[in-house]
Amino acid sequence: QVQLVESGGGLVQAGGSLRLSCTASGRTFSSYAMGWFRQAPGKEREFVAGISGGGDSTYYADSVKGRFTISRDNAKNTVYLQMNSLKPEDTAIYYCAARRLYSRTYLASSYAYWGQGTQVTVSA
Repeated sequence: QVQLVESGGGLVQAGGSLRLSCTASGRTFSSYAMGWFRQAPGKEREFVAGISGGGDSTYYADSVKGRFTISRDNAKNTVYLQMNSLKPEDTAIYYCAARRLYSRTYLASSYAYWGQGTQVTVSA
């Protein structure tokens, strides 16, 4: 089992940047594929980005491709989401999630472990 804690959210103006971090407990972090999801008020949780256990494979939602970058440091048990050129429509609670097997899935139900979320607010 793995426990996840996100940090790095906040308020930023449109066009600005933020870097989210998600730190995991346990000694087998590299065996987990990781993902970032987000949920805006009144909307369903949606996929943002995913990364394989070794960090050599990544994929993104079309809405963030070219602006967001997911990465991980397995020595630090941490996955990151670098968000650039932020837009007001990026405003949401951002969650990191973990799953044992890597595949290019966009489904939240494919992930077994979740953090508590961190708020990102982008002002116009």
